[in-house]
Amino acid sequence: MQQNHVTMKDIANRLGVSSVTVSKALGDKEGVSDELKQKIKEIAQEMGYRFNTAAKAMKEGLSYNIGVVIAERYASVTQSFYLQFYQYLSTALEDVQYSGILHMLSEEDEGQLVLPRIYHDRKVDGFIILGQLSNTYISAIHETGIPLVFLDFYTDRTELDYVITDNFYGMYEMTNYLIANGHRDIAFVGSLHATSSIQDRFLGYYKSLLEHRIPLRQEYILNDRDESGKLLDVAIPEALPTAFACNCDQVAYLLMNTLRKQGVRVPEDCSVVGFDNDIYATLAEPALTTVEVDRQEMAKTAVNKMVRKISDPALNSGRVLVRGKMIYRESVRSMK
Repeated sequence: MQQNHVTMKDIANRLGVSSVTVSKALGDKEGVSDELKQKIKEIAQEMGYRFNTAAKAMKEGLSYNIGVVIAERYASVTQSFYLQFYQYLSTALEDVQYSGILHMLSEEDEGQLVLPRIYHDRKVDGFIILGQLSNTYISAIHETGIPLVFLDFYTDRTELDYVITDNFYGMYEMTNYLIANGHRDIAFVGSLHATSSIQDRFLGYYKSLLEHRIPLRQEYILNDRDESGKLLDVAIPEALPTAFACNCDQVAYLLMNTLRKQGVRVPEDCSVVGFDNDIYATLAEPALTTVEVDRQEMAKTAVNKMVRKISDPALNSGRVLVRGKMIYRESVRSMK
């Protein structure tokens, strides 16, 4: 049973060490082995010890808050993928005695390079940027010198830190699966200039086609959103592909609705696959074969990167890829 009045003495008694040792371990001071420090921290958390963050913050000049920035365009009611991502981040931050402060970035502020007020008010020790922003905004926030970790996208700037899912390999594996089921006329659904994730998923699809000597057909690359990220109705090609590889589950779900209205049955007339394994994958009828993005692992990785960067701002670990997992459901028909 967790109690909020657990003291350092209680932890010391439990482990058979002195209160001074517990104090040093919880304050990351020297004089205690890394192994014992870790053990003390684990027991403290298990017993429900509340770290006095306010006192610690004053002493160390840190706020123990991390700003999580999401562009408003990603947070509409239908695009709750990033808001669920934020929940994983909050949990991962709590595990390292930090709090997350969510900042919704409006299109206007992004265009005018207005930095979040929580930065100006010195309320955060760093920012996790969730979802792709414009290069000019990335430059503006990077120039402040505040620790940054970018989550679920990357750019060509190697000096920045990114955590992404393995988009390329996930869609490569998915396209291989479609081809193994006898499909050769496979369309890719996703606007190629919209995000780095869509580009990498397209390249995974293209590599699979290349390996199987299947020509890439321009009319089978279908746009799903405009330049501002607003989703469009996908134009179905006249020569119906036998399969559609969609860059995300939401787009796959909307495409299946469009196909149904046109009298096209999934998977009897054509197969549809997605990417993410979010709520749309199970809302779809039939349920969607997709690639599961491990958001929990990505959130933990981003938070660990951030904590290390706060203690050593010069630290740069570049891009970290977290592998996804194929989820097989009923939206693919074997042509064999």
